[in-house]
Amino acid sequence: MAPCIDTFRTCKPQLSHKDDSRFCYMNLFRPVHFPSRAPITNSLDGGDVWLKMLEEAKSDVEQEPVLSSYYHASITSHPSLGSALANILSVKLSTLTLPSNTLFEMFISVLEESPEMVESVKQDLVAAKERDPACLSYVHCFLSFKGFLACQAHRIAHKLWSQDRKILALLIQNRVSEAFAVDIHPGAKIGKGILLDHATAVVIGETAVVGDNVSILHGVTLGGTGKQCGDRHPKIGDGVLIGAGTCILGNITIGEGAKIGSGSVVLKDVPPRTTAVGNPARPIGGKENRRMVDKVPGLSMDQTSYLTEWSDYVI
Repeated sequence: MAPCIDTFRTCKPQLSHKDDSRFCYMNLFRPVHFPSRAPITNSLDGGDVWLKMLEEAKSDVEQEPVLSSYYHASITSHPSLGSALANILSVKLSTLTLPSNTLFEMFISVLEESPEMVESVKQDLVAAKERDPACLSYVHCFLSFKGFLACQAHRIAHKLWSQDRKILALLIQNRVSEAFAVDIHPGAKIGKGILLDHATAVVIGETAVVGDNVSILHGVTLGGTGKQCGDRHPKIGDGVLIGAGTCILGNITIGEGAKIGSGSVVLKDVPPRTTAVGNPARPIGGKENRRMVDKVPGLSMDQTSYLTEWSDYVI
């Protein structure tokens, strides 16, 4: 694909570091202590990510000079991560009647008002680099991973939603759905350190809450049951791993550090540090003797450690 030379923007102001309000939500999950493990955090300080991206971009251009204009327009011409993000999203989401310049000005204004949002962006980049073996670099994720881009567009849409600018927020949701095949309602609350792996057909409803350091694979639905209004979507705790093709339906809680097996249909609460699989999903080991997860699934991405015996696999 030819480089997008017309997207070149320079001399944009640095993001403001003034304090600003951010969305908050209740801690819906009791603290859980994992044995013999570090806290649920990413290993790289988010402040280093932008500098590392500039280094990676330089290295990539040295290897592939044909990408020089594209990398300049997308990364190296920008004074900050926020400016580069506003640019790449405006290019990806623009249409003939919704030009990239208009989107850029909207996106950069939101990011300048919300320095904590840029910190979440950095943690999402770290999440992709550390958890996805297919991720070559931060730049690779930033330019090419639609799950990452969809999540960042949602952050902007959620900020607009919380400011009662709902028409703009819903417009962004619609464009993200069309461009990335990811449908996240702007009312949903999403933490930091999020990995949407592959991301195709991920659907997250309006009143859903997703904690920090959560990993979600493709084809996952955090939806309602179709019977309720109001608060009707799942609440996902920190460090949760949700396997591909999973449906979690209703205002239920997935506890901190839980693991949901691929293809499961979850209709009831899942306790912390529990692996639940099946349709309908049930805890491995049963209610009385459930096997406790000893690592943070959202960070380890381990989807099969619960299979300790042949009988665990046979249907």
